[in-house]
Amino acid sequence: MAKPGRPDRSSTLDIPDVPRKPSYPKAPTASMNAHSGHRKPASGAAGTQTEMLAFLGEVCDELESTFDLMGPNAHLRMALHLLQGHFDAKIVTPTSLIGASRAPYATASRRLKDMIEAGLIEQRPRTKSGKTFSMHPSERLLAQWAQLAGRVQRLAVSHFGEDGAAQDPNDYYYAASYAQAQSIPPLGVRTDPLRLAGGLRVLVHGDPTFMVMDNLKRQFEQVLGTQIHQRAFSIDRLREEALRNAERTASRFDIIAVDLPWIGEFATRNVLMPLDKVMDIARLDPADFHTAGWTAAHWGGRAYGVPAQTTPELLFYRRDIFAEAGLEPPTTTDALLHAARALHDPRRGRHGIAWNAARGTALGHTVLMTMADFGQPVLNLPRIAGGFDTDWLAKGGYRPTIDTEAGLHAAEFLLELLQYSPPDILSMSWYERVRPYAAGTVAMAYGYTLLAPYFELDESSPAFGQTGYLPHPAGPRATPIAPVGGYVLGIPANLAPERIPAAAEALTVFTSPEAQKLYVQNGSRTNARYSVGADPEVRRASPIFEAVDGMSWRDELQFWPRPPVPEIAGIIRICGEEFHDMLRGITAPREALRKAQDRADALIFGSTDKAIT
Repeated sequence: MAKPGRPDRSSTLDIPDVPRKPSYPKAPTASMNAHSGHRKPASGAAGTQTEMLAFLGEVCDELESTFDLMGPNAHLRMALHLLQGHFDAKIVTPTSLIGASRAPYATASRRLKDMIEAGLIEQRPRTKSGKTFSMHPSERLLAQWAQLAGRVQRLAVSHFGEDGAAQDPNDYYYAASYAQAQSIPPLGVRTDPLRLAGGLRVLVHGDPTFMVMDNLKRQFEQVLGTQIHQRAFSIDRLREEALRNAERTASRFDIIAVDLPWIGEFATRNVLMPLDKVMDIARLDPADFHTAGWTAAHWGGRAYGVPAQTTPELLFYRRDIFAEAGLEPPTTTDALLHAARALHDPRRGRHGIAWNAARGTALGHTVLMTMADFGQPVLNLPRIAGGFDTDWLAKGGYRPTIDTEAGLHAAEFLLELLQYSPPDILSMSWYERVRPYAAGTVAMAYGYTLLAPYFELDESSPAFGQTGYLPHPAGPRATPIAPVGGYVLGIPANLAPERIPAAAEALTVFTSPEAQKLYVQNGSRTNARYSVGADPEVRRASPIFEAVDGMSWRDELQFWPRPPVPEIAGIIRICGEEFHDMLRGITAPREALRKAQDRADALIFGSTDKAIT
């Protein structure tokens, strides 16, 4: 932990193509009620917890100072102090709790003993001798606090309203007692701190969700009882570093973030260890993860990572602009082109749509997802109910399917889309496509949900509170899908054996429902679990969670557009290069398809002569 006044170098950023600091607020300032569309204050974030604790403390002050016969409630005072320290990631000692009680020492000591015996307080040894302890709220106290905070907020709204006027409690949909009962409690601490020489070392991607994790480093250090050192890279450098790390005798990282399409490569190249080797998979509650995200973490029937963020690529569109133009939200590729054409007005500084079109990896992802929009995967996957089968890929025998009629439709679609895009579209990648949408200069954008904070948390953005979310519009004879992206957290195969148990424990904490909810409360717009998406506080944070949950239940979340075979990174790069030449006018669509097909065949089979036809 960095000392006050000194820079903290335990988290290193090396991200040339993303901002070093998120350009949006760390936590939501307000959110939309997805049912009524009315503004609601964001609830449950660390700031809101602090405000509720301060409010109850001030109420106690007023009561105790007004009524002569009313003395301090030692139990309540100590509980509020303990919770405040937990949310602020500050050490709380028995002495400080006794002082916060405002009761005589002997009385406060008895009350403290009562709380420990009642299972409300956990004691963690601070030294090897075990003679001194830090005090932490137990899971029981955290659950009771979550219920109390919800009830107090509900009572205040029902009696006084958000603007001081009384309201009908039925108007406050998300504060209903049924919904509050399903709220996920705050993240609790481990009674036994992790024992890791040098602390926990984590390698991640430099995206907004992992930057939220970095902002919460102090909280997680308190939860785990050890220092955390996080390094963040851009997507291509992250893959390179993970592969380089696998060649070392011993891993430099305890946990690494892995993009979903890399699972097959990292499993076959012994970059990751199968999790069933080192932990009880059932403890993770696999059924709680979005099906597509959990399935994508597997190779050959074994899990190699745990979803940390499941972030489908959606179509963001401006509801106000569509309404003004009398346009319906597009559900087909033809409707999308029509809307982009109608809303494209460069003379007024507005363009129809932004998307990933930068050469290489960025455009390659777009190509694979666009082919999927026309009903075809990039490999010869057999069709099954709800999509295409990927379970057999570890056995081999797959081949590229790029130079096809569906591939031609995808190429022609991208060429037409180019006409209604910003002039710098061919250099736009992950973040660049969402920035103009947030700035109001494009009416639509393809983007992962993790990028939504750029406009959802920025009240100055024209897209703030005006964005609708759709799965990818589909081509003829295809169905809308939301291609699943995101990252899993895995354990390196060459991690020193003595560090594995602690790494597995940290992995469980980072991907728990409590941690996932904490990320959302602090600005993330990704979520890997059904339980988190159903949490009333999470739903208040953004309508995106209800939208994604609906897509998941309708089986629209799919990961087959980027099948996780070992060669997928190369296939993506090939498509991103050949299609970029096509978009620049250097090659015709059929020539681009043929070149991409030949190169992909050579990548998989060694030469085009060996290609399976």
